[in-house]
Amino acid sequence: MLKNVTQKMPLTGVYFAVFFAVWVYFGTVHADHAAAATSASGQKETVSAPYVTTAYFLNVRADSSSKSKILQVVKRGTQLSVVGKAGKGWLRLEGGGFIHGAYARPAGKQEKHAPPPAPPEPAVSVDKKPGKPVSQVRSPSGLSEKEIGSLFKGTGLAGHGLEKAILDVEAEYGINAYFTIAVMRLESGNGKSRVAKTRNNLFGLNSSNGTGYLRFKTKVASVEKFGQLISGNYIGKGYTTIEKIAKKYCPANPKWPSLVKTIINRDYIG
Repeated sequence: MLKNVTQKMPLTGVYFAVFFAVWVYFGTVHADHAAAATSASGQKETVSAPYVTTAYFLNVRADSSSKSKILQVVKRGTQLSVVGKAGKGWLRLEGGGFIHGAYARPAGKQEKHAPPPAPPEPAVSVDKKPGKPVSQVRSPSGLSEKEIGSLFKGTGLAGHGLEKAILDVEAEYGINAYFTIAVMRLESGNGKSRVAKTRNNLFGLNSSNGTGYLRFKTKVASVEKFGQLISGNYIGKGYTTIEKIAKKYCPANPKWPSLVKTIINRDYIG
């Protein structure tokens, strides 16, 4: 019996050696294929998630800052592919560009896909900043907080944080920032009128019960109220142009539309 056991042991060792060689071979082949797949594309797979924009007009910017260059303006309901987050609520888009996450929501599940092997190029490389506003109040301005700040320099409108509030009104209601600024300048005397100083009322807004001008805690609150009012009581009821709004907003002054347009033309940053 001892002799038979001694003769079988070398055969068992052969089986083990063959099994180990096969395991190593297939493991190496699998690794080679994976490496070849990676080197063939030269890029790793990216994970993108579709987002749908919720702002009426949303600026796609070159960097994760509201002061950076506008690459494109997209309308509410546009689907964009997000490939990452950049901090402070900003989302990085596939192909280049950034949007703020406050104005977009996830549209579905994430999906994996391999990017094209060609060198990456921004999907929105052409500057599509909107042109000079016309009579239509609901339109994109293309303005940034920095640009609005430069318009307010040396006036009573500077230093109150109005820039972001004005752009928020544009994003939420589609009301062109140039229009908001023009009405604000006209009705508040560039922020220096008595009502603007004592009541933070930048638009000459009256109370509905006839008790006089509305009072606001801050000038930003005045801007927010203006956006709600123009959207709901004017645009929502068919008053969509400067001329139409003037008939209801300031019927006593027939020059109101031309005054607003003059300010817009003067402020326009081409």
